[in-house]
Amino acid sequence: MKTRLTAAGAALLALLVAVLAFGQPAHAAAGFTVAGGKLYDANGAEFIMRGVNHAHTWYPQQTSSFADVKALGANTVRVVLSSGDRWTRNTNADVANVISLCKANRLICVLEVHDTTGYGEQSGAITLDRAVDYWLSLADVLAGQERYVIVNIGNEPYGNQNYASWATDNANAIKRLRAGGLTHTIMVDAPNWGQDWSFTMRDNAASVFAADPARNIVFSIHMYGVFDTAAEISDYLGRFRTAGLPIVVGEFGFNHSDGNPDEDTILSYSQANGIGWLGWSWSGNGGGVEYLDLATSFNPANLTSWGQRLFNGANGIRQTSREASVFGGTPPPTTPPPTTPSPTTPPPTTPPPTTPPPTTPPPSGGCAATYTVANQWQGGFQGEVRVTAGATAITGWTARWTFANGQSVSQSWNTTLTSSGATVTARNVDYNGRLAAGASTSFGFIGGWTGSNAVPQVSCTVS
Repeated sequence: MKTRLTAAGAALLALLVAVLAFGQPAHAAAGFTVAGGKLYDANGAEFIMRGVNHAHTWYPQQTSSFADVKALGANTVRVVLSSGDRWTRNTNADVANVISLCKANRLICVLEVHDTTGYGEQSGAITLDRAVDYWLSLADVLAGQERYVIVNIGNEPYGNQNYASWATDNANAIKRLRAGGLTHTIMVDAPNWGQDWSFTMRDNAASVFAADPARNIVFSIHMYGVFDTAAEISDYLGRFRTAGLPIVVGEFGFNHSDGNPDEDTILSYSQANGIGWLGWSWSGNGGGVEYLDLATSFNPANLTSWGQRLFNGANGIRQTSREASVFGGTPPPTTPPPTTPSPTTPPPTTPPPTTPPPTTPPPSGGCAATYTVANQWQGGFQGEVRVTAGATAITGWTARWTFANGQSVSQSWNTTLTSSGATVTARNVDYNGRLAAGASTSFGFIGGWTGSNAVPQVSCTVS
């Protein structure tokens, strides 16, 4: 899709009025609930999705994938299913097994029907009403699983044409699901192949939310080429936050045929604002987007460069994922990521340090910083700097260092970074400048090097 986001006209006031009128949602004690724009698990603990999509319906034999993504730190998996209209139907027994695999691996299961993809534009795509038929046929399998399962009515249910009925059709689908006895949290995808360039979901989300008597809806935006700037990402997600409506990034990649999404901003903004996300996709992509595989041939020891970024990079799964409290709250795995390089990932030339280099401890006031080479390959590396406040709280910080070997920085996240010759200056952004005494934050960057890549000394000053 080539259509671009434009400066949005404001429907924000109406959105706010509608949402504030809802008050607190009724809580379905058995499972997930929504309140104040956030998702809570059955124990009342806030839950932020950090996971991946898995194309189960096309690769039903890849049942080990659930354990594999869990071992890499994910807390959620969004599972592709088929109603049987476009692909082989996932039977009640198969869906029950998927749920059991999620639970056995302590993963929250988001189940989606893929047959709705591109309705109104793509031949063979089914309506949301038809998707509801499928969900109701699974009622016996879904009953009692509200603590572990979120129902995503239909994947990308409209293309770039004939999407005007998106709000009405979703509202009717939600009412049918509730009348049929489903009390789960329901996820609603955006139109326009999931990317909502027309702002149809953004401007009608409040009315869809209000259509649910349980007020238990989460909205899902898919971020590909339409979302290639930080401004577009923060504006879209920010409007849902301001309106108190729950939003997740249900799919996104690092590249796409319709443009180059800004995955670093998607990750950093989501982390700073408590927004869930699910990367596309674990493995098995075709049709020219094979580069979106996170693992090569479903092998967790052979992550692609996209997989390394999503699982092991700054604001990625290992750094930010927290297991749902309904599983007992066990922290994410601490085992190191697989070291076997994939054919598409530049092989490391030196192993990343396992501990940060020693630095001077923070003084009684002020701040201190540590610099770590998180990953390195021939000609390039990923760096991370951790800033720690001293004995008193701070409201802003600046980190500086000077490269000794001609290194350079090409991109960064969670900081405003500038370079002057070999000297690099990194300042906090609006959401990570305030640190309590002894608290830390971190930012990352991608750099280049030749010859050697020595770790510089970093200074930190309060600003």
